[in-house]
Amino acid sequence: MASEQDDIQTTPTESAASGDDRCLPGRRAAGEDPAKREQIIDGAKRIFMSVGFDAASMNDITREAGVSKGTIYVYFQSKEDLFAALIERERNRVIRNIKHALDEHEPIDEALFDFGTTLTTHMTSDHTIRAMRMVVGVIDRMPQLAKRFFAATPENGYTVLKAYLEKQVAQGRLEIEDTELAARQFIEISMAGLLKRRLFGEMEDPPEPAYIEKTVSSGVRIFLATYGPK
Repeated sequence: MASEQDDIQTTPTESAASGDDRCLPGRRAAGEDPAKREQIIDGAKRIFMSVGFDAASMNDITREAGVSKGTIYVYFQSKEDLFAALIERERNRVIRNIKHALDEHEPIDEALFDFGTTLTTHMTSDHTIRAMRMVVGVIDRMPQLAKRFFAATPENGYTVLKAYLEKQVAQGRLEIEDTELAARQFIEISMAGLLKRRLFGEMEDPPEPAYIEKTVSSGVRIFLATYGPK
């Protein structure tokens, strides 16, 4: 396997001459093709999930994605940058799903149940657990990578739920003084330790959907017993 040092020798300047990114009629300028960017991220995802963050090299990702060395550095500055882009893409997909789950036209208990099951299913999936283990494994050497992974910007599960709870409080449907704390509490009780059990290997496989639904249903009852209108 080629070393990361070998990969870094190719620079964005060199990539301007790359055959698959030359600005031809009907083609996008280098670094501006969203399909090419997704192609690279898809290749990176397969490599990261296969060998882990440390063992993955930009050469491996280049081959897997089917692009030139020059092209990959036009879109991403480093392996860390590429990993962060992958996490952001996956997080955005989940955010779209949980926003849909928090349908304001549903009763609150149904909305919270849909949110909790969607988020818990994602957080305990093999893909998410592997990604989290990779970040934890390099956190001492690359603290900025961990910060990007767990950042609340632009959105994450907590911020989406917090915004929803604030609307319900404004409409008099919930009584909550600290919506940020309440959002974190709901997410914790909906998972009831499932994330930690998966992350540290006590639970080898993702929990069954029926078990997730049972856990979240219990969390919804506890949450509404505390924060529902008195």
